[in-house]
Amino acid sequence: MSEAKGILYVVGIGPGAQDHATPAALKAIAESQLVVGYSTYIKLVRHLLEGKEIIKTGMTEEIGRARAAIERARDGATVSLISSGDAGVYGMAGLVFQVLKEMGWKRGDSPELRLVPGMTALNSCASLVGAPLVHDSCSISLSDLLTPWSVIERRIEAAASADFVIGLYNPASGRRTRQIVDTQAIIRRHREGNTPVALVKSAYRDMEQVILTDLDTFLDYEIGMLTTVIIGSSNTFMFEGYMVTPRGYTNKYSFDGAVLPGQRPGFSLVVPPASEVD
Repeated sequence: MSEAKGILYVVGIGPGAQDHATPAALKAIAESQLVVGYSTYIKLVRHLLEGKEIIKTGMTEEIGRARAAIERARDGATVSLISSGDAGVYGMAGLVFQVLKEMGWKRGDSPELRLVPGMTALNSCASLVGAPLVHDSCSISLSDLLTPWSVIERRIEAAASADFVIGLYNPASGRRTRQIVDTQAIIRRHREGNTPVALVKSAYRDMEQVILTDLDTFLDYEIGMLTTVIIGSSNTFMFEGYMVTPRGYTNKYSFDGAVLPGQRPGFSLVVPPASEVD
């Protein structure tokens, strides 16, 4: 008789507050005998861990966490490997697949993988400042611990020139302060100085802090590893203390719902010739 196959849940716990964790994430943790995670994230769910085995390690020990979770699940245990936000967005999911590949794991082998999505940091931070992500956006990590800064610079330049709303993860730390300054300089070549910027620290956690400012002055505020920076596009505006990026409805409709001349509902937007644009 074959041994029972273990289960490895790779769980996004959201920003940290249980109200913003999905029922699927809570169920996965409840079903697990072992929960593995970064020490800070273990603290966020400690009230869910009574009677469970816990493996917690510090920053830069991600490979050890992934390997420990995989090995225990491979041996038949039900394990949750947790990340804040979504484990597939700057989280542990990608590393799990890399370790599994290195170990020679195949589909059908133990452990069975179950990936549980969570609310990303960018989503949670955006909800605290309005609707900055309603149109095209991207996220860029400024950490050069694993990615060369030259690569990150090219991505910032491309995103800024393409007029994306830009979410910046890992913008600064005690030893890494130059990158956010260089990022501002790059984006200022493509955006006006009054472009709205949001700084959100520890969204939905203790010590939450929200600051709305602009591209010219956002470096006047404290920015650290727990801060997410959202930089608006050329169309982003402030309204009653909220940061808003419009989707583009007024390119086709008036606010009474009427279709503008030359436009058709359900068809591609008709852009007037350059000679007709002010």
